[in-house]
Amino acid sequence: MNWHTTRNGRFQSILAFSFLSTYILSFLFEGQILYGLHDLHHTTTSGYILLAIAAHFFGLFTCGFIAKTAAVAKYVMLGGMGLSLLTTLPFFFPPSPLWSWGLIVGGYTSGWALASWGYFLKAFTPKSERLKTCADVLILSNIAMVLINVVAIKISPFLGLTVVILSLPLGMICTWKLPVDMKPREQEKVSRRADSGLHKPLLLLCMFSAILTINSGLMYEVINPAFVHLTALASWYWALPYIAALFIMRNLPVGGRHARMLYAGMAMIVGSFIGFMLLGRKALDYLVVDTLLLAACGVFDLFWWSILGEMLDYTENPSTVLGIGLSANVLGVLSGGVVGMVVMSAQRLSAEITVIALTVVCISLVILPLLNRHLTLLLKSHAYLAVYDTLGENRQTALLSKTEALSPLTLREKEVVQLLLSGKSNREIAAALHITEHTVKSHTRNIYAKYAVRSRAELISSLLKGEAL
Repeated sequence: MNWHTTRNGRFQSILAFSFLSTYILSFLFEGQILYGLHDLHHTTTSGYILLAIAAHFFGLFTCGFIAKTAAVAKYVMLGGMGLSLLTTLPFFFPPSPLWSWGLIVGGYTSGWALASWGYFLKAFTPKSERLKTCADVLILSNIAMVLINVVAIKISPFLGLTVVILSLPLGMICTWKLPVDMKPREQEKVSRRADSGLHKPLLLLCMFSAILTINSGLMYEVINPAFVHLTALASWYWALPYIAALFIMRNLPVGGRHARMLYAGMAMIVGSFIGFMLLGRKALDYLVVDTLLLAACGVFDLFWWSILGEMLDYTENPSTVLGIGLSANVLGVLSGGVVGMVVMSAQRLSAEITVIALTVVCISLVILPLLNRHLTLLLKSHAYLAVYDTLGENRQTALLSKTEALSPLTLREKEVVQLLLSGKSNREIAAALHITEHTVKSHTRNIYAKYAVRSRAELISSLLKGEAL
């Protein structure tokens, strides 16, 4: 593919995903359209929404068994959006069994379509740009969701339903334009050893995502209903902190504080649930709780979306990795929703809900260092995993001294390894030390040999293990 085709493909794939995600967020996932329709017909929503989320989970998880090539993935996306459109039409009429079947089929097939997008994320977005592409699609779809929510609440849920249904054919048009004669992009060579090492980091990422997003399910079933009297405010403000967090994380410079923002996100989750426990239920209280919680959701959503984006280079079936990774996120929301329903039915106090949320955060904090180490070994330079970018020179030196090389490093090799750990490229190291890139590569080979590693990622992992010992 030439540069022009790649650029157009990236733009078309972003639009296709954004239109699809607009449908999912505005209708299937706690969108105000479904709430508005149920209010009109005086029916309850929780069972319907959990049904849609469960179906979406299974769609994401099983997509890899079907979408095994880019051409198949394209038709799965088209079919998934087409079926979602058809199964949404019964909602223009009074409640019937078609509502339940519509949510099941729409949730399942939209999961297929979402996971299939992994092929086009891999093909049209360079590895170094996938964090930005993931941020772009999340921002666009959430802005569209906010606008549709306002329409559904201020004007009519039927008008909101009409708008969200129109998003599906628009997504289908963008998907149809995507080329599928994709040749593999010239990327960094990935060793068989790294390829076979994908499973454990992916499993840990899924565990971390599923556990942490239990709090998102609690938000839907516990926090949001507590502020139901502020629906007009929530319709436009709810996702704004999420969008703002995504925008900030997207535009942080390389080598910025992405990794530290994970811990800041944990603190914001804790603060939001403590605020929910201690504050009242007025508009200002809602702004505090929602801002903290949704900003944290933005930080973590971009974390695992972008990690999954980089993992796509380590698999021949991107829909499997993206689908399984996102299904873990949906499983967490589903689990949190069930816990929230049980808690609310038992009429538990907000203090008990806060204890559950804090327990979830504590478990996540235990998993995070282990997850970070395995991801650092697999992914060499992901923004969230820039372990050494946030360490001072003294700390780097201390780490080096704790891990003995097989033979002593020369003075020049010590300078090179220090710059390697600072995230410098070979060209930047050569410029800093006033030597050629060829010389840098020679020193790097010697350093790897003395530490018995094959890459910068393995060197970092070795030093981390040395620090732990």
